[in-house]
Amino acid sequence: MAAGGLDEGDVACLLATEEGLQSWQLDRSRAPIATKVVVAGGFGVGKTTFVGSVSEITPLQTEALMTQASAGVDDLAATPQKTTTTVAMDFGRVTLDSDLVLYLFGTPGQQRFWFMWDDLVRGAIGAIVMADTRRLEDCWPALDYFESGGLPYVVAVNHFEGTERFTAEDVRDALSVPPHVPIVIMDARRRVTVVDALLTLVAYALDVTPE
Repeated sequence: MAAGGLDEGDVACLLATEEGLQSWQLDRSRAPIATKVVVAGGFGVGKTTFVGSVSEITPLQTEALMTQASAGVDDLAATPQKTTTTVAMDFGRVTLDSDLVLYLFGTPGQQRFWFMWDDLVRGAIGAIVMADTRRLEDCWPALDYFESGGLPYVVAVNHFEGTERFTAEDVRDALSVPPHVPIVIMDARRRVTVVDALLTLVAYALDVTPE
């Protein structure tokens, strides 16, 4: 019998389980802080791509095929290749530091699904409001929602190929975003820019949220 009542088989099993883990994961005195972040914005702005490009687990997606029933309701002018849409939420997880884990909840973009936002936002430390410069007006409902609710948010401008580039200050002026709210220019397909947006949100939320 090994010390503590474990036999050799138990010890070997534990060692095998812990192989490949980082040192902080083996420190039983440290527990990672798990926080919730909401990713919101208009229809087809890239929320599902945002969550999928950064999630370290296979993201949960509630995508449904778009049918003729949505014709005239969902504007596909800026995203003609889009064939599916989120009908409930996207979910992913990313570890930003040794003791900080973010759980990402992507909201559905269409107005008919906005009733779900209150449930998805509950318990979140902040939100990423994604914007497309071709149709900035689509993110106004999300901006109004988080502004009125007092939840910290940052604006993440998702730059699409072939579109004109604008500075963060240009976007701030166009959206009338308050000067203290961070604005980042990113590409939802590139993990490094998504991580940068999340780090910006976490830092901002910690700065403005009372302890």
